Amino acid sequence: MNNMTDTVKQLLIINVLFFIGSYLVPQANELLSLHYFESDGFKFWQPITHMFMHGSLMHIFFNMFALISFGSALEHFWGAKKFLFFYLSCGLGAAIIHSGVNYYYFHDAQNFLIQSGVSVQDIQTLIKGDSVNINASDTALLQNYVNQMGDAFNNQAVGASGAIYGLLVAFAFMFPNAELMMMFIPVPVKAKYFVPVIVLLDLFSGVTGISLFGGNIAHFAHVGGALIGFIMMWYWKKNQFNQNRWDR
Repeated sequence: MNNMTDTVKQLLIINVLFFIGSYLVPQANELLSLHYFESDGFKFWQPITHMFMHGSLMHIFFNMFALISFGSALEHFWGAKKFLFFYLSCGLGAAIIHSGVNYYYFHDAQNFLIQSGVSVQDIQTLIKGDSVNINASDTALLQNYVNQMGDAFNNQAVGASGAIYGLLVAFAFMFPNAELMMMFIPVPVKAKYFVPVIVLLDLFSGVTGISLFGGNIAHFAHVGGALIGFIMMWYWKKNQFNQNRWDR
């Protein structure tokens, strides 16, 4: 904590204030969480504000622990402006990729339902969570697509995890041989191996639906933040990013 850098400290304070505020003003969750962009609940500011919202005490604890652990090291070497630009870019990229995946799942399910004879009006009813009478030869498959569509449309994303995954990738780029340990598994692993494994586990969970770290996790937001972080680090390294462009 004594080595916490200024921008990391400010981000920590903002996240904590948002977390407390979400309990004091419950309506804030509806306004600031990331909604599916084709729904009425979506607002243009949510791709930014969602990364300061968290769903539980453990959720914010793990994200802020990672922010302090990895973010302070990166800000120390980059300076405040470059670090903040990177952090927000990864969080925003995570929101875009998460929304893109939801768009695919929603319209994939919607097209299947229409081809199965479900009317557009009934689909609108299903999105609201109400039931309709549907004649189908495979009701289990139909229900899977209904669930897929509803999850994509109605679930709200919160958390700094996308930005945090970007920081993890950047840390692995800059300190590949630093030894890290997953909490509750006290086995040190070099960052260059640890981070890709964590990202691949999230990708596996996102594709298969088999979550290894609990339910209600936006796995593709994690993968999205890591992907944006990787692209930025690769670009900066390839082009020998000019440190003088950023005032410390």
